Amino acid sequence: MWIDYFSLLARDAPAVEFEAPVLTARAGGESPVVIDRLEDGKRLALQLRERLLAQRRREEELTALYDTAYDLARLSDLDSLLEAIVHRARHLLHTDVAYLTLNDHGQSDTYMRVTDGCISARFQRVRLTLGEGLGGQVAQSALPYSTASYFDDERFEHTAAIDGAVAEEGLVAILGVPLQLGSTVIGVLYAANRSERPFARSEVSLLLSLAAHAAAAIDKARLLDETREALAELRDVNLLLQDRTLSVERASAAHDLMAQAVLRGGGVEDIAHALVDVLGGSLLLLDDDGRTLCAVDTMEAPGEKVLERALAASITTGRVVRDKHWFVNAVNVGQQRFAALVVRPARELDEIDQRILERAALVMALVMLSLHTGREAENRVRGELLDDLLRDSGQDPDALLDRARRLGTDLMGPQALFVVELDGADRARATGAIDHVVSRNGGLASVLDGRLVVLLPGLEHEPGTFAQSLADELGSRLGHPVTVGGAGPVRGVGAVATAHAEAVRCVTALRSLGRSGQGASLSELGFVGLVLGDHSDVHGFVSGCLGPLLEYDERRGTDLVKTLQVYFDTGGHLARTKDALHVHVNTVTQRLDRVGKLIGADWQEPARQLELQVALQLHRVSTR
Repeated sequence: MWIDYFSLLARDAPAVEFEAPVLTARAGGESPVVIDRLEDGKRLALQLRERLLAQRRREEELTALYDTAYDLARLSDLDSLLEAIVHRARHLLHTDVAYLTLNDHGQSDTYMRVTDGCISARFQRVRLTLGEGLGGQVAQSALPYSTASYFDDERFEHTAAIDGAVAEEGLVAILGVPLQLGSTVIGVLYAANRSERPFARSEVSLLLSLAAHAAAAIDKARLLDETREALAELRDVNLLLQDRTLSVERASAAHDLMAQAVLRGGGVEDIAHALVDVLGGSLLLLDDDGRTLCAVDTMEAPGEKVLERALAASITTGRVVRDKHWFVNAVNVGQQRFAALVVRPARELDEIDQRILERAALVMALVMLSLHTGREAENRVRGELLDDLLRDSGQDPDALLDRARRLGTDLMGPQALFVVELDGADRARATGAIDHVVSRNGGLASVLDGRLVVLLPGLEHEPGTFAQSLADELGSRLGHPVTVGGAGPVRGVGAVATAHAEAVRCVTALRSLGRSGQGASLSELGFVGLVLGDHSDVHGFVSGCLGPLLEYDERRGTDLVKTLQVYFDTGGHLARTKDALHVHVNTVTQRLDRVGKLIGADWQEPARQLELQVALQLHRVSTR
C-alpha cells in the first residue's frame, strides 16, 4: 500500500494517479478498514507531494534569484540583462507572457522595452502615458498592481489604444511591479496570462525581488553601455580601415594603449603618454587657468587668445581644432569642462589620427570625471569634519580625532588655519582652487559665514608667509584679489575654533588697514596684531620693532633706544631732546641718522612712529 504511494511520489506522478490504490482496493473488495487506511495514506501522500512541489518551486526561485544576481554582478550589456530578467520572470511565475517597460521622462510616458512570449507586434510597440492602464498606474504610484481579469477590472483607467493592444495579445490576468532607483520609478516589470488567474502574494514578492535586482543594475549598465559604445567606435574604425595598414596600426595601438591604461587604473598622464607614443610629437594638458596638468616632451603652448578661440570651436563642434602648429581638443563631459588637450605633432595628422586624438580626449574626460566625483565626495566629508570643529557640535573630541585620523589628518600635530575673504571673487571657482590646495597639501576646507576656511597640517612656523603665498596663488587663478588671514600653529580639537576666530580678526584687520588682496597673520600686523591676538607676543613685537637698536646699544654701549624715546617724548623737537639728554644737538642728529640706517628711513612716517612708540613703552615697562 505505502510502497505504491512512495512510487508515485518518486516519479512525480500527477495528483489524479494517487486515487489508483483506493480504486483498486475497492474494486478488489477490500475491507472498510483497509479502504480508510488507503484514504489516509493518499491524503498524507498528496500533502507531502504539495510540500515537495512548494520546496521545488522555492529552490527554483532562489536559483533564479542567485542566477540573476550573478548576471547583475557581471553586468553584461543592458539588452541581455533585461532579456534574462524578463525570461526568468515568465519561467518562475509560469505565465504565458512577461515583459518590461521603461519610463521616458522626456515624453512623460512608459514604453515597451523587452518582451518574452509575446506574439503581437502592436503590443510590443505600445506606449502608456503615466496613469493610463495597469502599467501606467504602477509607474505613477510606485506600487505593485495585479488583476485576475483585465477587461473586467475598473480600478484603473482603460484606454482604447491600450485595451486594443492587450486584446490583440490575448492577455487576461496581469501583474505589474515597479522598477525603482531610490524613490524614482524607472519602469515596470510584468507577468501575464492569457487566461483568468489570480496572483498569490508569494508571486508578487518574487516578481518584486526580480525587479529590485533589475533596477539596481539598469542605471549602471546604461553607463557601461555608453563606455562600451565609445570603445566600440575605436574598434569600428579598426575594422573599417583594415586595408590601410599604417592607419590601422596606429588606431589599434592607440586603442590598446588607452584601454590598458584605463584597465590598469591609470590616470590622464598614462593616456597622454599612450597618445604621444602613437601620434608622436609633444603634448600639453592645461586647466582653465592655463596651468599645466600634464606634459609629454617640451613644447611652446599657444597664446591665451589662440587657445581660447580653438577651445570655443572644439566645444561647439565636438571635434579637434587645428590652429597653425597645434591641434586643440576640449576635454569635457557635457557642459562640464575639465581641461584643454594641446598636441603639437611631429608629422601631419590625417583624419584617423585626429579621431584618435578626439577619443583620447573623451577617455581623459571620463577618467577626470571619475576622479572629480571621488574628490568631491571626499571633500564633502572633510568639509563636514571642519564644520564640526569650527562649530560647537557637541561631539566627543575623541570621535572627532578618530574621524580626522581616518581622513589622514592628525589634529594633535601642528595645524595652521586660514580664512579667505573672496572680496567679490567667483565663489565656485574659488572653492575649486581651494580644493586643489587642500588635495595638494592634505587638509580640510569648508565655508563659514561667507568665507572659505582652510586647515592645513604640518605648518610648524609662523603662517603669515603661507597666507601671502595663498593669497597670491588664489588671486592669480581667479583673476581677482582675495585676502587671507592666517593663525596658528595650533594643536588639538578645541584649538581649531580659537584659531579660526583669530584668523577672522586678522583678515578683517587687513581689509580695515587697506591691505585687501594680501595675506598675513596677526603677528605681522604690528601693534594691531598685538591688540587683536589671543596670545600677545610682547617680546616678539618689541624685538621686531626695536631689535636692531637694542642689539646695537648692547654691542656698542650707545643710547640709541633712549635717544629715540626722548625724541618722541619731546614731540620730535631736537633742541629739547639734546637738553634732556645733556648732549650737543649734532650728537642727537647723528644718533637719529643711525636709527634710520638700522630700522629703515621710513621710521618717521606716522604709522611707523606709532608702532615704535608702542614698542618703546612696552620695552620701558618690561625692563623696570
